Amino acid sequence: MRLLVIGASKGIGLETVRYALQRGHDVRAFARSADRIGIEDDRLEKLTGDALNPEDVAAALKGVDAVIVALGIPKTLAGIAERTTLFSDATRVLLPAMAAAGVRRLLVVTGFGAGDSKDRISTVEKIPFKTLLGRAYADKDVQEEMIRASDLDWTIARPGILMNRPPSHAYEVLVEPETWRNGLISRGDVAHFLVHAAEDGSHVHQAPVLIR
Repeated sequence: MRLLVIGASKGIGLETVRYALQRGHDVRAFARSADRIGIEDDRLEKLTGDALNPEDVAAALKGVDAVIVALGIPKTLAGIAERTTLFSDATRVLLPAMAAAGVRRLLVVTGFGAGDSKDRISTVEKIPFKTLLGRAYADKDVQEEMIRASDLDWTIARPGILMNRPPSHAYEVLVEPETWRNGLISRGDVAHFLVHAAEDGSHVHQAPVLIR
């Protein structure tokens, strides 16, 4: 299958590109700095573009079977503290573009604490969560609402605390709200979940929490 990975130059997006290639898929890696992706493979197309530009997104969608969105903001105090609308703005561009292109399968990374999973944040976590991540996650809340309101075959992945450790491929996929809790997970394991869900069509219209 041909996968479009948006936000492919680092973090979960880069791990998703790497794992999808290992699985034998054709991958279009879309990012503002796609040329800096340090992977070379005949099945990899590096496409430089802006997720907020409708023309760039429309071009990226041509001929793909599924879209994986792993956008992020700078992991600096300034980047975290600033109000952002990146996630909702990019989604506002992507959803109609997917409809126009006839692409139905969408997998998006948000995080534990986004949407209705915020109700499962423990008491001791609430203050630091709001202080450090509240602004970004307020926009992820909007992003999730937009995705849920679409008629696409969507999956929202909500990883816990991200690590750069090698993937274990042994992690929990918590679907039922009463099971949701925070925990650690490697970026590689999030990529593993995304690629396999794209392959087998699992977890459509679900927003599982992912932890080790």
